[in-house]
Amino acid sequence: MLEMLDQNILWWHWVILGFILLVIELNTGTFFILGLAIASVLVGLLDYWLQFSFTTEILLWLAFSVVFIAIWYKKFRIKQISDSGQSNYRLDTLGTITKDITANSRGEVVFDIPVLGNTKWPATAKEDIAKDTRVVIVQINGQLIEVKSIN
Repeated sequence: MLEMLDQNILWWHWVILGFILLVIELNTGTFFILGLAIASVLVGLLDYWLQFSFTTEILLWLAFSVVFIAIWYKKFRIKQISDSGQSNYRLDTLGTITKDITANSRGEVVFDIPVLGNTKWPATAKEDIAKDTRVVIVQINGQLIEVKSIN
């Protein structure tokens, strides 16, 4: 069987396989099959110049494929970035007072976007702020958020 493949699989078969894999890659857009296509064309060109056996061609194709896929994973893969557990508040985050705040005492505020994973927070202020007043974060002290009105 290997003798038959060794006699019938020529260098241009590898190049054609590479172009077929390239067309498949163009339709999928993953860049994964691109490494297989480049490896196939490279084996075809090496076979044209050096006349390898079919077993050597398969081993070269596998080795080149693994190298190209490893390079793709190392250099070009998109890294997933997670903000889980991170402080994702900004000082310009807006909210609305739901419980009146008197100067230097606690009230409650609901923010438009989550602050540290929650929209409802106990808050304090250096001035009196009435319910339904729009506020902005001044600073965060542990579990207590200091706000000020944005009149």
